[in-house]
Amino acid sequence: MSRFGFIHNKMEIKFLILYIMARVASPIDFPTLTELTMCDEGVDYFEFAEAVAELVETGHLTLEEDRYSITDKGRQNGESCESSLPYSVKHKCNSNLARLNGILRRNAQVRTEVHPRPDGSLTARMILDDESGNIMTIELLCVNEDQAARLSEGFKAKPERVYNEVLSALLDKEDAKEEE
Repeated sequence: MSRFGFIHNKMEIKFLILYIMARVASPIDFPTLTELTMCDEGVDYFEFAEAVAELVETGHLTLEEDRYSITDKGRQNGESCESSLPYSVKHKCNSNLARLNGILRRNAQVRTEVHPRPDGSLTARMILDDESGNIMTIELLCVNEDQAARLSEGFKAKPERVYNEVLSALLDKEDAKEEE
């Protein structure tokens, strides 16, 4: 059965995978790699799955903790082959990668951790970074896992607002005048 699209065999799928992995901001899981690679109608899922496994076997990709990343070997070989990928496929990949990389960068900059305390309570640690490093870290006592989860989710949803509210509270001159 003939396939539509520009990608027609496993070798071209491998080129596409290496192209994608060279441009992704951080290691990604199999479903995310699948979604990015299926940008062309010619990609067959089973050939794709085999290609990923073969790229790991040959040392072009690594798999650690269910996340794939490209190796130097994969990056070098991918660069030499990427010119064989059609422009329309690369264009669609780049568009999908731009969205994903924005999410990956944000996830790397906004993090939360929950740590147990000896007394049975928990500490919710919320971290906000930018390209230069840490901007803010807040640790709050939580009485149970539900409260820690709610605090973590709230922080992840609105880290900039939390940061601005903390700054406003700490720098509010009128509050300082009233206390004097």
